[in-house]
Amino acid sequence: MAKKPKKAPAAEGEEGSAEAPKSKKKLIIIAAAAVLLLGGGGGGFMFMKSRAAHADAHGEHAGEKVDPKAQAVFLDMRDMMVNLSPDPGATKANVLKLRVALELKDAKVESTVKPLMPRVEDAFQTYLREIRASDLAGSAGLYRLREELLRRVNIALHPAKAEAVLFKDVIVQ
Repeated sequence: MAKKPKKAPAAEGEEGSAEAPKSKKKLIIIAAAAVLLLGGGGGGFMFMKSRAAHADAHGEHAGEKVDPKAQAVFLDMRDMMVNLSPDPGATKANVLKLRVALELKDAKVESTVKPLMPRVEDAFQTYLREIRASDLAGSAGLYRLREELLRRVNIALHPAKAEAVLFKDVIVQ
């Protein structure tokens, strides 16, 4: 009988030692989660602080949203009617009627661009006479036309710059 009481406390000691590693694992997991939470919060704080400093350096306020297109100026060009090159095998040439507006950065650029409009119209005319009606088919054709016209506008206006070419009417007959 003396042996039984010795085994009973030993069994309790084994149970107690089995609970100790579980509680250590929980403690380590809780500590790691706390470190990650504090590290993430600190990193987020530093990121936001550097972002605010960057905005202040550029003259913006962190709470204010400044719309970069708010000061844009739109300059309407004259309507253009151009004979297009005939498609291969076609007997009749098509006609393109085009109304375009130029998007400029601000009013200062507009005053620079207005005297150069004949140069821009000439660049448009010479390019548009070389394209075919099939080149304008679909949205991809209009996208290519817009990009090419913008490139030609910016060459004609250099050192001034147009931000975009906007179509008002595009009619092919």
